[in-house]
Amino acid sequence: MSTESGLNGKVVAITGGFGSLGMATAQLLAERGARVALIGRGAAPDDAALPAALAGALCLAGVDLVDAQAAQSAFGTLHERSGGLDALVNVAGAFRWETLGEGDARTWDLMFELNVKTTLNASKAALPYLLKNGAGRVVNIGAGAGFKAGRGMGAYSAAKAGVARLTEALAEEVKDSGVTVNAILPGIIDTPRNRADMPDADFTRWVQPREIAAVIAFLLGADAQAITGALIPVSGRM
Repeated sequence: MSTESGLNGKVVAITGGFGSLGMATAQLLAERGARVALIGRGAAPDDAALPAALAGALCLAGVDLVDAQAAQSAFGTLHERSGGLDALVNVAGAFRWETLGEGDARTWDLMFELNVKTTLNASKAALPYLLKNGAGRVVNIGAGAGFKAGRGMGAYSAAKAGVARLTEALAEEVKDSGVTVNAILPGIIDTPRNRADMPDADFTRWVQPREIAAVIAFLLGADAQAITGALIPVSGRM
């Protein structure tokens, strides 16, 4: 466990915590001394499946962050059981590839709900606790695609653009409180799902979840106090 990162003892909530990026982030932050709480929509992983660094980590399962009340309840429970909240990492989100001509307009609503509303509801639920200590942190996961949509990427790109604008707006809203709000913009992340979907790709060019987690850890630390409202590409060699 490292104490040099400034994360020692900090309580960090991670939405989408049971997925590849969420779990990699939780593990790295825990290794650097943070107390992590994982929030997920599905079932929590078995204790035996968790890395040693996450033994005893708080896992809140079955939380639908599209529902504002569910988000409020989850963060109330987290605060009560953890004794505070220092940072929020919004990893929860989803991807759909679908062309406009052959797709369904409802996909746009779905992408907004799963990417923007989850980030919005988690941030609103966490904000009162983050404001209390005068040095809270929010890091959102956007996407490089939020600035340039390719074929089949319209709904997803529009939603991630929404995450970027949410990040900027909230950063301005709380900048005099000591709370910072930033976003990471990954390219293609090297996950089992992405490898299965794109088996012919050069995986070595993709960004690793732990590389993204390392940037998140920096943004959560004291050395990043002067950074807020930033949208930071972390895209490997894409």
